[in-house]
Amino acid sequence: MADIKTFYLPDLGEGLPDATIVEWHVKEGDTIKLDAPLVSMETAKAVVDVPSPYTGKVTKLHGAAGDVIETGAALAEFEPDPNAKQRAEAESTGHHHGPKKPAAAEAKKVTASDEGGEIEASNGNAEREDEGTVVGAMVSGSHVHVEQASSVGGVKAVPAVRALAKKFKVDITRVRGTGADGVVTMQDVKNAAANGTAALGAAPARAVPASAGRHLAPELPQPEPARTAVSLAGKPVRTAPPSVKASGQPEQLKGVRRNMARVMAEAHANVVPTTLVDDADLHAWIGKQDITARLIRAIVAACKTVPALNAWFDGKNLTRTLHPHVDIGIAVDTEDGLFVPALRNADVLDGTGIRAGIQRLRAQVEDRTIPSSELSGYTISLSNFGMFAGRYATPVVVPPCVAIIGAGKLSHDVVAVMGGIEVHRRMPISLTFDHRAATGGEAARFLKALLDDLSSPN
Repeated sequence: MADIKTFYLPDLGEGLPDATIVEWHVKEGDTIKLDAPLVSMETAKAVVDVPSPYTGKVTKLHGAAGDVIETGAALAEFEPDPNAKQRAEAESTGHHHGPKKPAAAEAKKVTASDEGGEIEASNGNAEREDEGTVVGAMVSGSHVHVEQASSVGGVKAVPAVRALAKKFKVDITRVRGTGADGVVTMQDVKNAAANGTAALGAAPARAVPASAGRHLAPELPQPEPARTAVSLAGKPVRTAPPSVKASGQPEQLKGVRRNMARVMAEAHANVVPTTLVDDADLHAWIGKQDITARLIRAIVAACKTVPALNAWFDGKNLTRTLHPHVDIGIAVDTEDGLFVPALRNADVLDGTGIRAGIQRLRAQVEDRTIPSSELSGYTISLSNFGMFAGRYATPVVVPPCVAIIGAGKLSHDVVAVMGGIEVHRRMPISLTFDHRAATGGEAARFLKALLDDLSSPN
């Protein structure tokens, strides 16, 4: 009987409990070589190519494009080639094999990193340690959650495929999907980009056939008979206002949005937030200036004045870590969800360096090539929501950080000055901090230092 080996989904970084299948690079019955691309998986951070742990025949694939696989669950089965060189059983395979076992084991390296390098992952225990990305117990097993790719504009595709189409400037509504149930795959987008048949703006998007909508949403119920104030027996009845009926259907969160939901719930459960608000007066600014760069410079100045808010706090052990450097997490809103890349060493960057760093991070977020290491480890964060709308907010502090700054929409306000009134351009600032780690006085002094730097001429 052939020796069948089962490959289990490794931890693709930072204790994420699951990942979504984007595209298989093989099919059942194919022969694959050791370390050749096996499958592309979408995590909360990026799209990761998982390499094959064996040289041999692929006998079974667990799940299809769009399915969510739990970390540690069966991903694929192989019949290793007895004549080919395989990794020794005692050698680090670069993956966590097998379901979680009760006995603890030493940490191994996972080579399936979106950076092309290695990331740490433990073999796992019967009770997984909380990695700080999910609240409560996480039940792991071999069950595959079958979920369909989301349908937007009549096109079924996972978020990573839509991101790839955007990167290649491909109109995804004009791409013919070859996946199951017409799902558009990575290869479909690549083919369309290569032959130029679906360039953006080349032609109107295809119309969605009437029959296509039937499997994307439930059939709407037939209208109920009109109600009257008289019953069938001819007697007056008491009527109620018509109920509101929803025509949509629930859709499972995946990838970035799935992780965002976990992180926000964890933050809500573990932080004692307090918010201070005030306005930065920009009237003294000379000439046109980079607003975001000025914001970051002001945050750095405030961190140097009051280091207590440029810190991490461990609520479990009640320890605080003050940082000598300033790494700022900058919230970036995308269709797939919220990313927070880190602008490293902001305290030693000038205005040009800050702008170049922000543009690099945004480009990497938009095409989903940003390394997972750039999405964690920041010491304080910034949400520049005023680019869209809103004056004040209560931004969410994500542990282990102690504080987040929110910048609202600029406005021209009437302000009182000595001898009269003037119209000044002002920026609303919101500071949310974890009151367990910082006092109200420290937060107020931090906010004052930030406002003072913003109000300087240049």
